[in-house]
Amino acid sequence: MNLSPDHLLVVAATDREAESFRAEGLATVTTGVGRVNAAIATTLAIAARPNPPLVIATGIAGSLPGPTSVANGSLVIGTRSVYAEEGILTPEGFQTIEDMGFPLARYIVDNGLTPDSGLVDRVSELEPSATKGSIATVATCSGTDEQALEIVRRTGGIAEAMEGAAVLHAARALGASGIEVRVISNNAGERRGQVWDLPEAFDRLAGFARALARG
Repeated sequence: MNLSPDHLLVVAATDREAESFRAEGLATVTTGVGRVNAAIATTLAIAARPNPPLVIATGIAGSLPGPTSVANGSLVIGTRSVYAEEGILTPEGFQTIEDMGFPLARYIVDNGLTPDSGLVDRVSELEPSATKGSIATVATCSGTDEQALEIVRRTGGIAEAMEGAAVLHAARALGASGIEVRVISNNAGERRGQVWDLPEAFDRLAGFARALARG
């Protein structure tokens, strides 16, 4: 899988998340927060290039609760990026939009997009200490323990952010490959009990940017 810097397009929601990648000379687009912003900006950025790039959706994320809970400052490589809210909430529980008979796209299964296994392996070679797992894409971040656990039940995610599945969705629609790679900045769940470490998270994100720039 080609990870040469000139083939990459890094996609982040905010300038703070994007700045380390720009500083390394990588093609980077800042989308704004949320799924719609991310999908539009990713589509426009890919369409402006002569050939489909390898898209890296990145930034900070919250760690979801469970036995695989990930510590602040840890890098997470997404083995799957999952829409958390597309579906219906019934008395029997949540059903995906696909369960309802309305799949999002032919390449989206159970609300999730899976990157090529070779790409996951290649990024893992760059970052051997990273944790691998599903990353939930949410419209509403988890500020209660109940909500955080519900996102885990819906998606199997170990982390949540607000753009990843939409970035990969747009990339796949335009014939590009993509993967989501995040750094944990906080734990999801009860807002008053959340522990944040933004300086550590952004330092770790800068380390990932340097690894990508080295190819």
